[in-house]
Amino acid sequence: MTDQQYAEALNKAYREWKAKADRATNHAKKYVTVSSAPLNALYTPQDVAGLDFFRDLNYPGEYPYTRGIHASMYRGRPWTMRQFSGMGTPEQTNKRYHYLLSQGQHGLSVAFDLPTLMGYDSDHERSLGEVGKCGVAVDTLLDMEKIFDGIDLSKISTSMTINAPAAVILAMYIVVGEKQGVPMDKLSGTLQNDILKEYIAQKEWIYPPEPSVQLVVDTIEFGTKHMPLWNTISISGYHIREAGATAAQELAFTLADGFTYIEKSVERGLDIDDFAPRLSYFFNAHMDFFEEIAKYRAARRIYARRMRDKYHAKNPRSWMLRFHTQTAGCSLNAQQPELNLIRTAYEAMSAVLGGTQSLHTNSMDETLALPSDKAALLALRTQQVLAHETGVINTIDPLAGSYFIEALTNRMEEEAEVYFQEIDRRGGVMPAIEEGYLQRELAKSAYVYQQEIDAKERIIVGVNDYVLENEQIEIPILKIDESVERTQRESIAKAKSIRSQARVNETLEHLRQACRDKKNKMPYLIECVRAYCTLGEMCDAMKDVFGDYVEPPII
Repeated sequence: MTDQQYAEALNKAYREWKAKADRATNHAKKYVTVSSAPLNALYTPQDVAGLDFFRDLNYPGEYPYTRGIHASMYRGRPWTMRQFSGMGTPEQTNKRYHYLLSQGQHGLSVAFDLPTLMGYDSDHERSLGEVGKCGVAVDTLLDMEKIFDGIDLSKISTSMTINAPAAVILAMYIVVGEKQGVPMDKLSGTLQNDILKEYIAQKEWIYPPEPSVQLVVDTIEFGTKHMPLWNTISISGYHIREAGATAAQELAFTLADGFTYIEKSVERGLDIDDFAPRLSYFFNAHMDFFEEIAKYRAARRIYARRMRDKYHAKNPRSWMLRFHTQTAGCSLNAQQPELNLIRTAYEAMSAVLGGTQSLHTNSMDETLALPSDKAALLALRTQQVLAHETGVINTIDPLAGSYFIEALTNRMEEEAEVYFQEIDRRGGVMPAIEEGYLQRELAKSAYVYQQEIDAKERIIVGVNDYVLENEQIEIPILKIDESVERTQRESIAKAKSIRSQARVNETLEHLRQACRDKKNKMPYLIECVRAYCTLGEMCDAMKDVFGDYVEPPII
């Protein structure tokens, strides 16, 4: 059979199949992804006709890394199980860390409370009622010492989810290492430190975008020179997705943010191959199994192509997109909360089949409160069952070559490229944020998703269908005692009692001057931390120079 005869036979068989399938299909139902993107009834060789193995796929560990950044992937080393944790006082968080490490967790991940995320001390009037509620409160070096008490920082990697005051928290971690006798070049971990997504999605900022990005570049520059094992930024799509983005928007906006940091770092005078290998990314694992896998594959491919061909990075490690994944908090529901274990397990599997380097699985009670001990353990066990019982690590990239997966990956890449062009047309990410373009795109997608739920075009089990009447929630709920706020106020008072106020004033003024002179702020922050300045004092000193940011109305 010639090629033409083969193609004709294929088309004839497809037409015959489609006629049969159409007769039995429920045409009233919409078949779309979680992102509301329409899907074909079937994917065939025609959907991937232009696929070039070496250009688009290649082997795992080979450019463009579509199939994973390591040749052996999980056969060489499983993903890091890194559960996000932190609540109440530093002592309570320390206790939880020791518990999770004793149960087989590989690395630590610190969740901070809202006042800390916003740069307020626990005794600030705006902190009232929020201290320790959604994470651990950190006011001074004393708190960071308590969080990591009994944990050898030379043997554990730590991820810290903080953005606006990220440079302050990194300075605290460096000084805790000093006190343990661990120099900063031996510290390993990741700082989220992605302020651009705060303006797009999460809304936890302090300063205007321009000085905020300068602070991010300060940490990248400092880390490049002094902390070779530290990822100074984790460019985050997670919160963009949680705010209502589609998978393609999450992919496009996250990578656009990452390219902005890269361009700003190069403008600072850094060699791209010196810092790019330490950049990391953070994606969401939502409920649409195949769309998520395609998103991760497209992300690696786009990144590799841009890093090599646009930014002219020469080191292959600069081309590799490394990422952490967290299952989607926004997919969890208060109704029938045990179902959240099932949702999380499917989401976690998509992240692993997508080639993540580390993973956080959410707890079933997170729509109600911070995780209880039992819920946190079950979330960790979900990953352990996935790694040891399901067989997903036995074969590398088992879904490669699927017409559906490859077609979805191509489509994801094409949709991201359209967004890149639109962002470029508007002058880049920062102008696009300032005019509200990115925020409006998220709002439109979130509106469509909610309309589908309200119309029951999209079924959420236990929420808009299969509802239990008079449901009684019977899972334990963790409650943060109101005494946490008093304890933190006492901790601040203790820190102030042991420090030299003259030294505090001197280091804070040096920090202000560094801001005025546009010097790298990290050495000055480290001096402030050693003098036991509070987080709020350091953030306010920088605010004296930078000002604060008020978002314009977004319509």
